[in-house]
Amino acid sequence: MSIITDLTRMWLTRSIKPFTFRNEYDQVLPFEDCPDLGLYVHIPFCRTLCGFCPYCKEVYDPERMDRYLDALIREIHLVGGQYPGKKRATSLYFGGGTPALAAGRLKEVLDALNQHFAITQGIGVELHPDDVTVPILSTLRDAGVTKLSIGVQSFQEKYQRLLGRAPVDRRAMSQALAQVPFETVSMDLIFALPGQTLEDLRADVDAAFQTGGNHMAIYPFIDFTFTSSGIPPMGKGAKRALLDQITRYCLEKGYVRTSIWTFSSGNTSYSSMTRDNFLGFGCSAATLLARQFKINTFSVDQYRGRLDGGALPTALTLRFTLRQRMVYYLFWAAYSTRVNARAFEAFFGVPLKKMYGFELWLAKRLGFVTQRDGVYEMTLKGAFYYHYYENFYTLSYIDRMWGLMGRQAFPDGMEL
Repeated sequence: MSIITDLTRMWLTRSIKPFTFRNEYDQVLPFEDCPDLGLYVHIPFCRTLCGFCPYCKEVYDPERMDRYLDALIREIHLVGGQYPGKKRATSLYFGGGTPALAAGRLKEVLDALNQHFAITQGIGVELHPDDVTVPILSTLRDAGVTKLSIGVQSFQEKYQRLLGRAPVDRRAMSQALAQVPFETVSMDLIFALPGQTLEDLRADVDAAFQTGGNHMAIYPFIDFTFTSSGIPPMGKGAKRALLDQITRYCLEKGYVRTSIWTFSSGNTSYSSMTRDNFLGFGCSAATLLARQFKINTFSVDQYRGRLDGGALPTALTLRFTLRQRMVYYLFWAAYSTRVNARAFEAFFGVPLKKMYGFELWLAKRLGFVTQRDGVYEMTLKGAFYYHYYENFYTLSYIDRMWGLMGRQAFPDGMEL
């Protein structure tokens, strides 16, 4: 798998130079002039740990979480206070972990963020199904939250058992969401589970929208090497057929495709990563800026220790070459199923065709994209192969990085 990603990286960057992450960081981050700046906050605590989940997390302890939140607020002020005035931020997302466990102090965190940033496109929070209750939803809404992402994974008992999850009380969830409404209610589902059929996925999709959702994400199951799920992955042919079928079903139902794996029943969105630039706060949170990418330590204790000393909790930093930054930009732009040539040129100051004209021509010839008015849009075939390649990318890059970060708080460095 690494051969495929290595060859792709060398071709698109026109260099044999790998992505080199070093144990270094800038204490002052150059985000003052970054357009389309998003914000992300990570809360790494869960009541129980799901074996299939690859994200940075640990079992919830009230005292540890309170100390963590104190450090998180220090990081927000340390970064946000680097420039005078308020910086415009398009969005803010809380992920985890289970951010709802911090619902009682979420307004305190938001107050810290609001001192430094003007958030213009809403605030999103990930929820475990058990947290979709009127008291928790009311607390979140009163704090300023406008979007929810509920990690259902599946409404079907056979897959809930497989994933180690408890049954979802759809009636209680629907009633709570009706009583405390939000602008966006996204439901996360997993596809490509063993034996999963189109009928299984259709039932889950229908249940998501009938239970109060107006947005849905159907993420593929990925077997990370450092997780303990024990779930066998689905084969390529079956996965492609299933993805194509459920995509057609969603489009026939009138849902709008907003990314490779997300569909909306209206003008709603939920995406924490598809931003040109973003600042990440908390354990394992990543920051992407014009010419650098950095990731915080995965250790809660070391995270707090760094901030107690007045230093940023950065574990690794990548300083992009121009071509590397273009590849990163295009990878996440393509996730939305569309690449806008004008937006690319505005960001980099050079035409997309000048940099990747041959690749765009080839993608059209292979039936991966169509082009209209400077926008390249993926076909069903292109979307599948993007997903297929993304799986290689995940296992070659993310799996290796997160695996290392889970073992070492501050690694010496790594090359990808």
